[in-house]
Amino acid sequence: MSLRSDLMALVRGDRGADRVVPRSGQSARLTFATSAAMAFLAVFAMALAMASGRLADRWSDALAQSSTIRISAPPAEMEAQTWAVLTVLEQTPGVESARALSDEDQQALLAPWFGPDLPLDDLPVPQLIEITETADGYDADGLRQRLAAEAPGAVLDDHDRWRRPLAEAAGRLRVLGWLALVLILGATGAMVTLAAQSALSANEQVIRVLRLVGSRDSYIARAFVRRFTIRAFTGAALGVLIGLLAVAILPSARDTAAILTGLSFSGAGWLWPLIIPPLAGATAFAATRIAAFRTLRGLQ
Repeated sequence: MSLRSDLMALVRGDRGADRVVPRSGQSARLTFATSAAMAFLAVFAMALAMASGRLADRWSDALAQSSTIRISAPPAEMEAQTWAVLTVLEQTPGVESARALSDEDQQALLAPWFGPDLPLDDLPVPQLIEITETADGYDADGLRQRLAAEAPGAVLDDHDRWRRPLAEAAGRLRVLGWLALVLILGATGAMVTLAAQSALSANEQVIRVLRLVGSRDSYIARAFVRRFTIRAFTGAALGVLIGLLAVAILPSARDTAAILTGLSFSGAGWLWPLIIPPLAGATAFAATRIAAFRTLRGLQ
């Protein structure tokens, strides 16, 4: 039986061949439930893969073209070193603007960790200077050398140590999400194979009778392939629908600052889960086709 004839039979259908495979029973429920559950998990795996990329882009954009200088000096020298740093930054090519953070700004930065009532005047909090870069950026090594000469207590943080780990972590999360999707499809194929073999074994007597009356193995196998492919497709469609509803009701990233609230789809990304039912159907098609011919050869 050729693959093309299998695909044509899948589209056209054959009522006579369909009667070979029971419409209900353990194999039917197993195939439908497995496909629905795996598709539900696949939606979250896909959401994880896409959300990790958006999260890294958002954090990288927030850190891009910005730097911070931290000045740790005795209180008597703090103001002088602050003005020295600002003077150096005004003369540095690639620096668009620079400003020293006020006590209110630093209080707001520390509030998420220490609360809004932190007494900054009683603590040796360093002075922070926020730098906004131009599109071309500046020479970080050269700026560090000038700061070491003009303001020994100043330390430049160009945020590169934050951007690189974020990009690497996002890349690994993205790979993990797509790997999980592949494993889910593999598990679906394995369960469909077991269900098809169970149905074939349960209908062994029917298959022997069909052979006696002249039915070819390709005709018998086609009935199992079509039935199990449709079961896997419809089960996966239901699982995707439930998965999309579950993702839609997750808290929005705008409503809370938690990281996992970004586990969702965005824009046209909501259409990507629609490929899961066809993938599940194709997986079931291939798995059932292989299992059917292998089992039928064993019934010779």
